[in-house]
Amino acid sequence: QVQLVESGGGLVQAGGSLRLSCAASGSILSINVMGWYRQAPEKQRELVAVIISGGSTNYADSVKGRFTISRDNAKNTVSLQMNSLKPEDTAVYYCHANGVFIRGSLWSHEYWGQGTQVTVSS
Repeated sequence: QVQLVESGGGLVQAGGSLRLSCAASGSILSINVMGWYRQAPEKQRELVAVIISGGSTNYADSVKGRFTISRDNAKNTVSLQMNSLKPEDTAVYYCHANGVFIRGSLWSHEYWGQGTQVTVSS
C-alpha cells in the first residue's frame, strides 16, 4: 500500500508565501506523475500543477508565475512553493500521484493524499 502525506498548509496573508510538501511511502518502484490539486468550498477539484519524472511541468493558468512545483524522484517527494498568494488560492490542497508502480503489481496505480488546508486572508 502507498500513502501520500502532505504538510505545510496554514493561514497566510495575501501576498505571502507557503510551501507544501508531500511524501509518498510504501512499496514504490517508480512514480510517473506527481502533482497538486485543490478544492475550494462548493467548487470542483482542480489541477494546480503537475510534474512528471523527467521534470516537465504543467501549471494552471491561475498560478503560473506564482507557484513552482518540484520533486525528488529518489525520495518520492513533491513540493509546491506558493508565492504572491491571493485569497482565491484558499482551498484544500491535495497531493496526487499517478502512474505509480509498486512491488507485487504489474499495473500502475493512482493515489491521493488526505489534503491540507491553505487559507489566504485579505
